[in-house]
Parts: sequence; structure tokens; C-alpha cells
Amino acid sequence: MASRRRTAAGAAHLARAVHQASGPGSPSLLARIRAIPRLIRAVRSGEYTGMSSMELALVLAGVGYVVSPIDLVPEGLLLAVGLVDDVLVMGWVVATLVRETEAFIAWEQGHSQPGPQWSWSAHQGPPPGQTVPSHVVPD
Repeated sequence: MASRRRTAAGAAHLARAVHQASGPGSPSLLARIRAIPRLIRAVRSGEYTGMSSMELALVLAGVGYVVSPIDLVPEGLLLAVGLVDDVLVMGWVVATLVRETEAFIAWEQGHSQPGPQWSWSAHQGPPPGQTVPSHVVPD
């Protein structure tokens, strides 16, 4: 009975992630899949700090666990109970990837956009409401 509830909870988690991923205005599945290698590179290089290296390692371990023929709870012996752990892990992996790819794609779009374009005369000063670009000099 408890395994049925866990499976249902994992499936619901997975369904919520899929529903969120297919919402209006969110990136397409193809865009998310294409973003995963860029996300991995950006996290590993330290350029993107929205996801920790530990969380990335856990996601990759989760994917490896689900696709691996070696399980903590083998399906062959315990049938449905053996699938519960796979459903729970896959639900977490998908939910995490949906959340992280959406945040990463938004970060990429904001990161790659150039700053405001304006010019000003030295005699007039900057346009009202804008600051003068400068550099901070360390002590």
C-alpha cells in the first residue's frame, strides 16, 4: 500500500513537471534538451551559478541510476515495488531539469543581451535617469 502511494506521488511529481514544461511562454522540449549540454558546461566552468555542481552531479547520477540495469530494488524480484524507486528518481530528475533548464535559458537570454545603447556628449552629461558607465578600481 505504501509503495502504491509513493509511486502515485512520484508520478504526480513527474506530471507536474511535464505540465510546467509545456506551459505557454516556456521553452520547448527541444530547446530544453539542447540547453542541457550548455548548462553542464556553464555549471562546470563556474560561469552559471544558478545550479550547484553537487546538484548537477545528483541529476547525472539519477539519470545513470534509472538507465542502469543495476538497481537498489530490482524489478525482477519485487515487480511493482522495484519500479517505485525508478519512478521517484525519474520524477525528481525531470522536475529538476525542467526547473533548471528554464532558469538557465532565461539566464542565457538575459546574459547575452547587450546593455542599453546610448551616447552622450561630454558637455551635456548622461541622459536623465541613466548613470555614467565606469570601472571600479581596487584599493
